[in-house]
Order: sequence, then structure tokens, then C-alpha cells
Amino acid sequence: MVRISEIKKNKIKSNILSLLYENFPKSLFTAEISQLEARDEEFMKKLLFDLKDQGLVVSIRKNSKGIVFTRRIRWTLSKKVYDVYSSKQ
Repeated sequence: MVRISEIKKNKIKSNILSLLYENFPKSLFTAEISQLEARDEEFMKKLLFDLKDQGLVVSIRKNSKGIVFTRRIRWTLSKKVYDVYSSKQ
């Protein structure tokens, strides 16, 4: 398996953040993000959890009716990060 450098991981993370910003009111599933970025789902999930630990993204584990997803996670930007992106535009 090929190892990816930290610089490339950070670039992919910034791509994830910009993708989530473009779709902000809508949250995206991990599978959708990995498909748009053309990366493996498990790799993207690891990067998304890293971003969550940094407080940049928020995981949503319930659907609109309040039912908990058992195997899926939706992702969206945190309010703080969205405000920063909006001020830069």
C-alpha cells in the first residue's frame, strides 16, 4: 500500500472542506465525499474524523426524522468554519 505524505493529506483535507462549503446547507455522506474526491471510503472516513477532532467538521448520525443511522455518517462544516469561509469570499 502506498503511503501518502502529510502535505498531500492536508491538501485532501482542504479539498474536503471546500467541498463541504460548496454544499453547506446540505450535509454529505462519507460515500458521496469519497466518490467526489475519487478516494477510498475508509481513507476519507479517517481524514473526516481527523477534521472532526480539530473542530472543523460536524458528524450527523441522525436523519431528519430523528432515527439514528447505524452504518452511515453525514458530514457538514462547523458553524465557525463556515463563517470564516464566508468572510474570505
